[in-house]
This record gives sequence, structure tokens and C-alpha cells, in this order.
Amino acid sequence: MYGSGSQLGKSGNNSWGEERGCSIACQGSVTSAQLHAPSIGEKPLSHMPRKGTMRRVVRQSKFRHVFGQAVKNDQCYDDIRVSRVTWDSSFCAVNPRFVAIIIEASGGGAFLVLPLHKTGRIDKSYPTVCGHTGPVLDIDWCPHNDQVIASGSEDCTVMVWQIPENGLTLSLTEPVVILEGHSKRVGIVAWHPTARNVLLSAGCDNAIIIWNVGTGEALLNLDDMHSDMIYNVSWNRNGSLICTASKDKKVRVIDPRKQEIVAEKEKAHEGARPMRAIFLADGNVFTTGFSRMSERQLALWNPKNMQEPIALHEMDTSNGVLLPFYDPDTSIIYLCGKGDSSIRYFEITDESPYVHYLNTFSSKEPQRGMGYMPKRGLDVNKCEIARFFKLHERKCEPIIMTVPRKSDLFQDDLYPDTAGPEAALEAEEWFEGKNADPILISLKHGYIPGKNRDLKVVKKNILDSKPTANKKCDLISVPKKTTDTASVQNEAKLDEILKEIKSIKDTICNQDERISKLEQQMAKIAA
Repeated sequence: MYGSGSQLGKSGNNSWGEERGCSIACQGSVTSAQLHAPSIGEKPLSHMPRKGTMRRVVRQSKFRHVFGQAVKNDQCYDDIRVSRVTWDSSFCAVNPRFVAIIIEASGGGAFLVLPLHKTGRIDKSYPTVCGHTGPVLDIDWCPHNDQVIASGSEDCTVMVWQIPENGLTLSLTEPVVILEGHSKRVGIVAWHPTARNVLLSAGCDNAIIIWNVGTGEALLNLDDMHSDMIYNVSWNRNGSLICTASKDKKVRVIDPRKQEIVAEKEKAHEGARPMRAIFLADGNVFTTGFSRMSERQLALWNPKNMQEPIALHEMDTSNGVLLPFYDPDTSIIYLCGKGDSSIRYFEITDESPYVHYLNTFSSKEPQRGMGYMPKRGLDVNKCEIARFFKLHERKCEPIIMTVPRKSDLFQDDLYPDTAGPEAALEAEEWFEGKNADPILISLKHGYIPGKNRDLKVVKKNILDSKPTANKKCDLISVPKKTTDTASVQNEAKLDEILKEIKSIKDTICNQDERISKLEQQMAKIAA
């Protein structure tokens, strides 16, 4: 169960040094029984003194005793045909309203969208989202609208879908917008963290395209920066940079609007198996990959100097690609290996050895994929700091990570203000060069998704209708904040509809003029 532990302390070819690696090195040799919280007065094995060194003090962390627990069977989602496609994505996306799971589908690609409360056995006739003509490879919920989801597929397209407020009653075949621009299958989709309607997609054509979903336009095309397949793409906290991991063993930090590579590291991990790279809140880059001897590694990099890693660590020998899930509020990284039956978690700090092993959650069944709930979807009353949705072959099993606390009061040290659903920028502002951090919300009274939030989100109206040529002007004129009164909201909607009608009329007039000119030209040619 903890077979990987004995390898955890190897420093490989890194520059940690004996002192830096001690915290994790010593923890690596613990048994499964010793990984549990020590009893009162007992010194944890991970901090026992070594010969020739002073007695080490136990590292203080409020996350040392985080434990994971799978929910009961009746709270799982059963009888789901999870996709068997050979692609290293998580196959699952979650938000405070819905869980979406990529499934097996004949004659195309499909995914399920289930309200969180719809647990138990899922009927085979349950409606799906099934507009793609090839298997779906990746899905991602919009962070600014819990009813909007994007999907990338082997049919070379990206589709954006609007899910009804209470879930699907009929299968959804018509997306709000189809984004066409890739020449090969699209394996990655990722929404911008702070700008409304900005979506990134990456395909097996080695190109990254950034879209304005509100207009259906591809506004940036980064097609000459990668010479080989892109394994993953990650936005930084304010969405000004992206980092990528590629089959050419390079990790790149890219400024998409300047279309230039800011930093690059060759052979970040020397193994041939797929890598992953994600941005941390402080701007550093965390990577997972394989050594030349096929041992799984994790590493921490400073983009300003990528010659040597801040930390490089070998974990175990396994073929499963490590999918990292990062919580910027607590600086905890959870590593879920495809085909593994465990979730390892680490705390990132600015003290050596920087990456501190916390614990491992283990279960019997291997995972086919994993969904990760945003912080605002957690139960703060139960001190829940993370929730995973583990995909088995035929079911989805929620796993809850909890920090044990005796008090029933709100634990503000566990729940600092977190990224809320309100976008900090409009798409045009970001493309023009503006940056903004996420707009934070307090979780003191929990986060309850409701109708009030939908009324404030004007972008929903944009996605409700097909994009037109003049939609960009409409987007700019939409007020960023609306009052809560119904009359003002209705006026805004009416104004939007009138503008839409005017836009369509203008388009028709232009087309009529063009048709008449073409008819005149045809008449001249015929004469």
C-alpha cells in the first residue's frame, strides 16, 4: 500500500543536500501504521534525530493530520461507463452545482452532467451532452458561471455548453458555440482564471489557441512554440502567463499576449513518459515526471532561474502519470496517479526542503480519473479542505479530505478568502493587456450557489444566444455590475435583445447588398 514510501527519500541528481532532504527522506521509510498521527508525547518517526545531527524540532503545520475518507456507497454515482480512451486527462470536472464525467459513447463523444445531489445508480437512459462526433478528451467548468462547461474532442473542435439550472432532462446536442481552429484532436481545455469568456485549448497539432467565447473568435494562436505534443497547460493566478509541459521534455513559461517564451527548461524530467507542470500562487512552477530509470519525480522551479530546480525528488517506480491538483489557499498539492489507488499530498513552503510530505490516502481500487472540487464547493462546517471525485471503471466515488478540529466555530486559518465566481476582467480588457487577481470571497457562512448569483452574471445572456459579427461591441456595452432589482435587470435584458435584433438586421442588410452586387456581376459575365 505504501510501497512507494521507501523510495521517497531519494534525492537523485538534485541539489537538495542531506540537510534539505531530511524531512521527506526520513518520512519515506515509515510504514503504513507509522504514517498515522502520533499519540500524545510520541515523536513522529519523520523527525527522529540522525547520527551527528542535533535533535530536529517537529515542523509545525496545521495540515499534518489531514485525513481522507471515502463516502458511503449510497453517496456514490453508480453504473457509469467511464471513458476508456487512452488519454492522460482527469476525465472528470466538478463545481459546486454539478459533476461532469466523460463516458463511453457509440458513434461519437459524450459526457454526463449530474447535479451533485443525484447520487446512487444512474440510469442508462440518463441524458448526456453528446454533440461531438469523436470521443471527448477533456472537459472544464467555467470558473465564472457554474452552468457553462467546455469540452475538447478527437473531432478537432472545442464546444461550449450551457447546462440548465437544475440539470439535464433531455440529451444536449446543440452547443452554444463551436470553436474550430485546430487541425488535430483537442486534448486540453482550460478557462482563464480571472477574465470572463476567455478559453484556452491545446491540440495534437502542437498549437495553443486562446478564444473569446462571447464572440466565437480565436484571438491568439500560439502554433510555433512547441515542436512536439503538449501534455498540459496551466494558467498562473492572474492569468498573465501560462506554463506548458511537452513531449520534447521541455517546460515552458509563455506570455500568450506577447507570444513569447519567458522561461524554458530542457529535460526538466529525463524520462520519456508524460510530464505535468502547474503554476503555484507565488509564481513558482511545480512539475511531475519521470527519471531516466522510470522513477516518478516531482520538482519545484523558479521561472526566473530554471537552471537548477529549487527541489527535485524521486518518489517511486510506477507507470501511472501523476496528476497534480493544487489548492492556492493552503499551498497543498495532491498527487493522483492514473492507475494508482492512492492520493499523496504535500505542503509547499518557503523553508527547506520546500516540498513537505504530509500523508497518503489509500484505497483498494485503482483510479481511472479524478475530479477536484473548487474551494467554494466544500463544507466549511466539517473542516473539509478538499474533495475529490474518484473515477472507477463503473462508478464515481467522492473522497473528502478533512482537518480534525474540536471547535464548531468557523476555522478562518483553514479558509482564507478564496477565488469567487465573479470575473475580475472582461475578455477585451485582458486581450488589451490588463491583468487582475481573482476577486475573493469569504467562506465564513459557506458558499451557496443560488439564483442571486445568476442574476448578477450578465455573461449568461451572452452565452444564451449564438455569437454574431457585432457581438464584441455588445460585450463592451454590457454593464459589469447590475443592481439586484428586477426592473433594472429586465431593462438590461431588453436592451441586450434590442441590440441583438439591430445587429442581426444590420447583418441581413449587409448580406442583401452583397447578394445584389454579386447578381449584377453575374449578369455582366452572362452578357
